[in-house]
Amino acid sequence: MQFGNVSRRSVRQSSSSGRPCSNYQARSLLDMAMVLYIGLLHRLLLACLVSSSLAFSAEFTFDVNILPHSPAVEIGKNFTATCSLANASEATADDLIWYFSSKIIPREQYNKINTSAVNVTITITSETPSRLFCRVNKSKDTKDTYGIELHKGYPPERPENLSCVALQVDKRISNNVTCSWDTRKRANLIETKTSLFFSSGSDEEKEKEIKDADKNSGTVTLSIFPHHMNAKVWVVSENKLGKVKSDVLETEADRFAKTNPPFNVVAISEKQFPESLLINWSQPIEKVYVKLIYQIRYCKHGSQTWSEIPLDDTAREIHSFRLQYLRPYTLYITQVRCKMYREGFGYWSDWSRNATKMTPEDKPKSKPDLWRTINNTEGRNRKTMHILCKDPELSNGRIRIFKVKMQSLPWKEVAVNRTGSEDLAVDLRQIEDPRGIIFVEVIACNSVGQSPKASLKIPRNQHQFPPVNKLMWKSDKGQLLIEWQTPDVSAGGSPPMHNLTEYVVQWVSGKDGKMDWQRENRSTLKTFIRGDLENFIYYNISVYPIYSDWIGQPVTIPAYLEQGAPSHPPSIKLEYLGSNNAKLVWTDIPQEKQTGFIVNYTLYYFTLNESDVQAIILPANTYSYHLMTLSSNTKYLTKVKSSTIKGSATSPEHMFITAKYAPGEVKGIVVGACLGFLFLLLGITILCFYKWQSIESKWWPTIPNPENSRIGTWTPDFHLKNKARCRPYASVQAHYSLPVTSTLIGYHCLASGVGALKVQFSELRALGVAASTPPNAALQRFNASTAP
Repeated sequence: MQFGNVSRRSVRQSSSSGRPCSNYQARSLLDMAMVLYIGLLHRLLLACLVSSSLAFSAEFTFDVNILPHSPAVEIGKNFTATCSLANASEATADDLIWYFSSKIIPREQYNKINTSAVNVTITITSETPSRLFCRVNKSKDTKDTYGIELHKGYPPERPENLSCVALQVDKRISNNVTCSWDTRKRANLIETKTSLFFSSGSDEEKEKEIKDADKNSGTVTLSIFPHHMNAKVWVVSENKLGKVKSDVLETEADRFAKTNPPFNVVAISEKQFPESLLINWSQPIEKVYVKLIYQIRYCKHGSQTWSEIPLDDTAREIHSFRLQYLRPYTLYITQVRCKMYREGFGYWSDWSRNATKMTPEDKPKSKPDLWRTINNTEGRNRKTMHILCKDPELSNGRIRIFKVKMQSLPWKEVAVNRTGSEDLAVDLRQIEDPRGIIFVEVIACNSVGQSPKASLKIPRNQHQFPPVNKLMWKSDKGQLLIEWQTPDVSAGGSPPMHNLTEYVVQWVSGKDGKMDWQRENRSTLKTFIRGDLENFIYYNISVYPIYSDWIGQPVTIPAYLEQGAPSHPPSIKLEYLGSNNAKLVWTDIPQEKQTGFIVNYTLYYFTLNESDVQAIILPANTYSYHLMTLSSNTKYLTKVKSSTIKGSATSPEHMFITAKYAPGEVKGIVVGACLGFLFLLLGITILCFYKWQSIESKWWPTIPNPENSRIGTWTPDFHLKNKARCRPYASVQAHYSLPVTSTLIGYHCLASGVGALKVQFSELRALGVAASTPPNAALQRFNASTAP
């Protein structure tokens, strides 16, 4: 467009200048440019047509349609969808397939409608995928895949049990009416609309939409509450799968009213009526709007059990009421509530605030609870009896004095000084080393009067009064239950003991020794301990039969309210050690740390590598064990585990090393070595005795006889010169202190001269004979003896 405007402007300028040749040239150039431009466009158009025809021949697009579009489907019902082809020339209904994500639906669920359409029927479940697809099987282009979104869910549930309430605000009933209903709770994945409708004669129909689908209540605001007028209320719920309407609640509007509780509730006690309290209150709303009736309930302080006054006594317009047949000197809590007087109309209000008051005192109506305990005196081999007493169950006031009488002694008063209201036993009397039969009588007194007399007879020998049978216990819902069977009264002697009147259940804490008791009538064979027991604490439970105030023989068993694992492990140590055995002992866990009954001990022992851990389970009354078949000179670790029914505690590991030799083995080795040495010595002695000559010849050889020596005969004149000087050899040996041997026997003639003597001594030395006299001294004596 822009290019055409420039060309015309150039033509006008040329014509105005008066140059016809230039105008012709410009027009020629313009025609050539147009021809080139048209040719270029023709070629581009031809190329596009060729490429589009090639592409169409390579791929063909299939137009598929699915009905219905994104439907709401009900879980648990069958759903049918239809898939159709817009053009059946390239594909047919046999080429269509249905599938969820990557899972193809079997063709058994298909239904062919015609050559271009096929439907599928599936059962909707909570696990069914939310997207359903259809495509032509021969197409490979993902653009040919079509799908729908399945909105799974349930139709709305019909609201039931519709009810409404209008509360009191200030002095009137509020104009806000709150209604509630019940519906079945199940997963509803489809958006559901719930609406509350209220209609009355004074107001046009009011609608309140409940936006929270899980909320089963709503509030409608009226212009004024329609007293004494009819009202209609209903609820409608709807979603894509359906619409339901509740039953219409049609009634008088006053049926919905709920007032505030009465106020200014007061309890008044009167001294002349110890078993009565007067209750006063004020009405919460004017009777012009609602006429009221009342209901009263009361209970003892600390109790969770309420007593209600019958409606026949209070179902009228009253503002006070007298409670009767109450227990004197007892703190009571009283509450009052109200509702519309017409039966079936309105709601009961909440209970009023507590009105608390104590009834006046009265004289005791029951006898005191008298009992005795016997304890061993610490450090002395003697017993001490304590006479104990609790307040009467119907004390009807504060007990200030106990009057006590023993045997034929006069009455004695014991003052009661308590800092609190707790009912503790009072120690009336202590008897050291009691002997014989003891009779005790007690009377309890308060500020109004005194109780009936309680008696207790303590026999010299309780064994003459038979005990109960088969005493058992068990823990039941946090309480300790005691069971027993009646005594065998045929074991008794005199008739009075057969008159069984009651039982006394006594328990003593293993923690601090505290004792308490309770009484049960003669027909009771099981009872719960009513005391304040603690978990994991050991108790001794005793049951005493009482025969007309005579105390029978008790039966005692240990018990736990609740057992636990031991809080302290046993202590293990080594008592004896051998080469292949060891004896281990462990201490019993202290009673207060057992926290339950020990059912067994488990002894573990193993070497350092813990490759073979041995476990031995032992009875609860076993505190030692002798390990056998151990390896000698081996290090062992051992520990012991104590177990209750609720857990266990394991001692620290104890290490020991077995001996290389047993004590007997060392003695055997020493004794054997000694005996062997003795036998060896004996054998050597016998050998020496029988082989003495061989030993003597080896260690003490025979010395040659000097008489047979030829040393002196070496000179030719030996015989001539020394013939006269020959002496017995013995005399020479004695003179020169020569040793006597068996070989030096006979005579020998000594040669004269020093040389001959030297030869003689040299010969003696050569023969192994040592003279006790030095050679020079021997020569001197020899010369002196031979001098003429």
